[in-house]
Amino acid sequence: MRECGMLLPVASLPSKYGIGAFSKEAYEFIDTLKEAGQHYWQILPLGPTSYGDSPYQSFSAFAGNPYFIDLDRLVEEGLLTEEECDAADFGDNPRDIDYGKIYFNRFPLLRRAYERWLKDGHTAAEAREKLWPETVEYSFYMAVKNHYKGKSWTEWDEDIRLQKREAMEQLQYELADEAGFYAFLQMKFEEQWSTLKSYANEKGIRIIGDIPIYVALDSADTWYHPELFQFDENRVPVAVAGCPPDGFSATGQLWGNPLYQWEYHGKTGYQWWMRRMEYSFRMYDVVRVDHFRGFDEYYSIPAGSETAIHGTWEKGPGIEVFQKMQKKFGKLDIIAEDLGFLTPSVLKLVKDTGFPGMKVLEFAFDSREESDYLPHNYTTNCVVYTGTHDNNTIRGWYEEMDEADRQLSVDYMNNAHTPGDEIHWDFVRLALSSVAKLAVIPVQDYLGLGGEARINTPSTLGENWRWRMLSGEITDEIAVKCRKMAKLYGRV
Repeated sequence: MRECGMLLPVASLPSKYGIGAFSKEAYEFIDTLKEAGQHYWQILPLGPTSYGDSPYQSFSAFAGNPYFIDLDRLVEEGLLTEEECDAADFGDNPRDIDYGKIYFNRFPLLRRAYERWLKDGHTAAEAREKLWPETVEYSFYMAVKNHYKGKSWTEWDEDIRLQKREAMEQLQYELADEAGFYAFLQMKFEEQWSTLKSYANEKGIRIIGDIPIYVALDSADTWYHPELFQFDENRVPVAVAGCPPDGFSATGQLWGNPLYQWEYHGKTGYQWWMRRMEYSFRMYDVVRVDHFRGFDEYYSIPAGSETAIHGTWEKGPGIEVFQKMQKKFGKLDIIAEDLGFLTPSVLKLVKDTGFPGMKVLEFAFDSREESDYLPHNYTTNCVVYTGTHDNNTIRGWYEEMDEADRQLSVDYMNNAHTPGDEIHWDFVRLALSSVAKLAVIPVQDYLGLGGEARINTPSTLGENWRWRMLSGEITDEIAVKCRKMAKLYGRV
């Protein structure tokens, strides 16, 4: 069955509280997806974000971002008042997320809601009972992190850093209320997300979630479970993740995430990964696994390196981890993020799993060489995108193309380019008309927005993850055109 969907981060939804959330605008977007003939809503990771606000650097692989909790729902429950919410300064630009203002103004509101919830006769234990054990671990981790003024666990007092029993018990007693607050937030997050996802599913919309292959060093995952990672006896990383030098970066990319101790994972039957995948499929209908090639081979950079130049490729677990998952869960609805330079062994792994890989049109038009991303090279078992959250918008990309590449795109589409501001529709049409079983188009490309609407520019800090859609921006006219095109190419 041929289908299509749209890519829009939850944070990019419109709302009156500075950032997209599980609010009425999310429900309205689902209605719009249905009207536009779509079957999927693809989002970015939902985890609580850390420094840099990237959804790919989270404090836990088993927790949700408190920013997405709908404040209006808390008002309906009597935990906040409209006046309190309206009085908070979340920024005044509906196009931009001001993370600083949201951080300093949202948490006091959420804390007030928690205090009223307790006064209503509830307890922190009640919230914890509704959560996964790993989510409870996250709640305590954040309480301890706040106790240490926001520092990562690597900088905590040694007896806490190493989880000495007596010190831990004392801190659990002292920080019970703070940990309860974070458990309350997770309970509300899960309640609201579950309701929103059920609404989407009832409307025939499936959610494509996104999980990063790695976790952050500053996370509950690494503090509680150091045995899962390549740490020395003092729980200091011996090597970190990244990618080697290439045409985009002469020194490669130094991500800094801790690497997995795959041998240990294998001995446990990949138990942590089973838990992570079970959690993910509870949250999403389909899971896109970021940096899929890391399961075949991963790039290992000695800890303390200033660049990625001196890294080496090491063997990952290969297909074994997915065979274990399929044995436990049955057929896995996974999309393999297989972008970039792919070795024969990576290609074999993707093929052997049977997971669809990704095709991105913005990678297709290179006049210097034939590209696997040109639609005539596709097989049906793939997902085609005009671009991803890491790319420029189609319009922004087209405006920056060099002349030879642009001419290739003109030739490829038989000089059929729509003049002026409508160029984005030509590339949307190219994606939808391909043999790929699923086509996912970023909302910005349906709207024809330029580079100012880009979500992320890799290897940069400060201006990423901030773009927001305006209320009513997907007009009835655009929705009708989306549906007409989806029907034309057999995707409704």
